[in-house]
Formats: sequence, C-alpha cells, structure tokens
Amino acid sequence: MDSEERRKEVLKVLKNSKKPVKGTELAKKMGVSRQVIVQDIAILRASGSDIVATPQGYIIFGNEEGKKMIKTIVCKHSGCSEIEDELYTIVDAGGKVLDVIVEHPLYGEIKSPLMISSRLEVDEFIKNLKDTKAEPLSSLTDGVHIHSIEIDDEKTFEKIVQKLKNKKYLISE
Repeated sequence: MDSEERRKEVLKVLKNSKKPVKGTELAKKMGVSRQVIVQDIAILRASGSDIVATPQGYIIFGNEEGKKMIKTIVCKHSGCSEIEDELYTIVDAGGKVLDVIVEHPLYGEIKSPLMISSRLEVDEFIKNLKDTKAEPLSSLTDGVHIHSIEIDDEKTFEKIVQKLKNKKYLISE
C-alpha cells in the first residue's frame, strides 16, 4: 500500500478504536517503522484530523459510544504518592482523567493528555514518572493543576468531587 492508503488505514484504525493505540502497534499492523507512523500522524494532524498523542498511544476524542460528560476540577497535591492517590480516587469513582493542565505565569496554559481510566493505567503512569525521573507538570505551579475528567453522569462527578474534598486534594471555588 502506498503512503496515502496507509494514512487512510491508520485513521480508520484510530476512528474505530475506543482506546489509545500505540505507535508500535500501528507500525506492526501497517508493516512500517514506528517513525513512519509518527510522520503519518503528523501529516494527518496537519490535514485536520484531531489525533491526540497520549502516554498510552494515539486516540481521536469522541470515539466512544454514548454521550459522556466532561467536567474540570482544580486540585493540589505534593509528591508522587499523592498524585497516585488522587488519580486512583478519580478512576475508582468512575472517572477518566483526560488531561492535566497548569497555568504557568510566563507561558500561560500548559496542557498534556493523560487518558487514564483504570488503576492499571495509573500504575503505568506512576512507573513512567519514576523511571524517567521527570517532574510532573504540577511541579511548575506548587502542585496546583486542573484535570478534565470524563464521567457518565452528574452523580459520578459529585462522588468524585466529594472524595477529593475529603482527601483535601480539591481546591474549592
């Protein structure tokens, strides 16, 4: 298949997937290197496709069946164990953490996709954080950060908010 056909197939795979797809998985499926997939994704994005790169792979938002709600919460924590606990709290209560956002005094809003919806994905995120010795975005703002979370309904959101308040992670309005 030529490059244009391959990009159409990559787009088809992403549109039909309900979860992120790793670049290596796409490369294997298409019979090319991961670098070729990275270039294909860049070309697809430039042509208007809403493909997001997450730690779990590539995804196109809005692929899931049914209507979900997206709400934002403002939190504060310190240290890796509190990051882990905060994320566990959200996913255990039925939320999916779409991203993390910080308001930097110089650069403005800095946003990174997370797409975390299970304890396993929290564990993978924390492992990557420790293995890379990277600082979380919230370290730029003394632990203050925003999450967009996807939930099924208002009741689930209220449950998440209450649990985060009880743990003193939530910053109230």
